[in-house]
Amino acid sequence: MTHRLLVSDTKVIDTEAIREELDASDVRLERTDARMPDDLIDVAAEIDGLVVDANTHVTERVISSLNSLEVVGRAGIGVDNVDVRAAADHGVTVVNVPDYCLDEVSTHALGLMLACVRRIPTFDRAVRDGTWDWTVGRPIDRLQGQTVGLVAFGKIARSLSRKLRGFDVDVLVYDPYVSEPEMAGFDVTKVSFRNLLDRSHVVSVHAPLTNETRGLFDVDAFSSMRENAVLVNTARGGIVDESALHGALVSGEIAAAGLDVREEEPPTATPLSELETVVFTPHVGWYSEASRSELTRSVFVDVLQVLDGGDPDHPVDPESSW
Repeated sequence: MTHRLLVSDTKVIDTEAIREELDASDVRLERTDARMPDDLIDVAAEIDGLVVDANTHVTERVISSLNSLEVVGRAGIGVDNVDVRAAADHGVTVVNVPDYCLDEVSTHALGLMLACVRRIPTFDRAVRDGTWDWTVGRPIDRLQGQTVGLVAFGKIARSLSRKLRGFDVDVLVYDPYVSEPEMAGFDVTKVSFRNLLDRSHVVSVHAPLTNETRGLFDVDAFSSMRENAVLVNTARGGIVDESALHGALVSGEIAAAGLDVREEEPPTATPLSELETVVFTPHVGWYSEASRSELTRSVFVDVLQVLDGGDPDHPVDPESSW
């Protein structure tokens, strides 16, 4: 029996990475640009499997409408765009790729952090405009001896904490689901969210997007941060209220922000885009050629295993917390 597998993800179109597996399987691979539920339902009526990215919305209505659906492969770590509970209720397996791009995202977060702290984009723009003046980026504080706060302490944050050891900074962590014994050996200190905001010169966000974390960085949170603080977000855009962030930057409540993710992707023009105190990248923290190949192989192999009646290596637990 031939299985139909629909791919709604531009990151895993590198099918040459799994050519051998595809040739050995009885799967017909199809592609779509559909991202929203109505569009997805229209094109996926007889689909057995889906492979989706962060911007494809696999809601309960999508899952209940696709009678042939057996498996959803989330090409990435976060599954906030997939109704995992509804999938479980309908007997649909959800898989993700929990161990990919750990080095890439932690390195990207560090890069955004350094770009903001050292005002590198400001100097770059000035030099390109013909201005050779060290004062255009003033003031700049020394990173050494400062405090970096990590919001959530999963695998990416742990990778970043190891990279930060060479910068002689203190590292604080807010994560209600990771105990102090679990943090032992990482040279970090577990604190409350409020304490982290009060003390950190740099705050780096690594939490998944859940009901608990949506809008976590709001007006109140920014008012608790230091005036010279930098916010870095390589997790999910919805964790940060962009209107509140804009207000905090304009009023001087915080100094700068480095954003790889946005509330809306791709983003529309917003006042935030006009601020030179923000460094933007296009949700690219995950990317290297190696991570793309690993992503493709992992998600496709797991999906093919389910379609062949086997157990996947990376099933998503519908009861898991952030």
